[in-house]
Amino acid sequence: MIKGLRHNAYRCRDSEETRQFYEDFLGLPLAGALRLAESKTGRRIDVLHTFFRLGDGSFLAFFEAPDRPFAFKPQHDYDLHIALEVSPADLDALFGKGKAEGRELRGISDHGFIRSIYLRDPNGYVIELAAKTAGRDAAMDPALGDARRILREWQAAKPGADAAE
Repeated sequence: MIKGLRHNAYRCRDSEETRQFYEDFLGLPLAGALRLAESKTGRRIDVLHTFFRLGDGSFLAFFEAPDRPFAFKPQHDYDLHIALEVSPADLDALFGKGKAEGRELRGISDHGFIRSIYLRDPNGYVIELAAKTAGRDAAMDPALGDARRILREWQAAKPGADAAE
């Protein structure tokens, strides 16, 4: 059975730029780095794989692979974003720190069960920093919520739903 998330891995433009954001700004320690010279199939590669440790023991990981094409672009929130949990005090502190450093920030947005701010990392990924509010646990409890009903209604009402019948 799945116990939890070990890591998510993303491409990065520059490992040191990425480290500065995740370690220096967000406070996630650089916990591991692997320089990969050969793929598991024996192909010669030159890739750096870095890991930043989150408070629960999982990791955000990045691959810098200069010889492999990748389309870095500012991502839209709906296409890709990385949401990280912080305390309410840390949310406010990071919002102030980001403003003081001149970072582009959005928020603080109140979603009812979390409060969030949004910013971009050096690779164009949207980073959401989210702090739980009082109703968060109940709102995300599968036994208490109505996620299945909302999904069923979405499936029935979304554009193109009639074409599937």
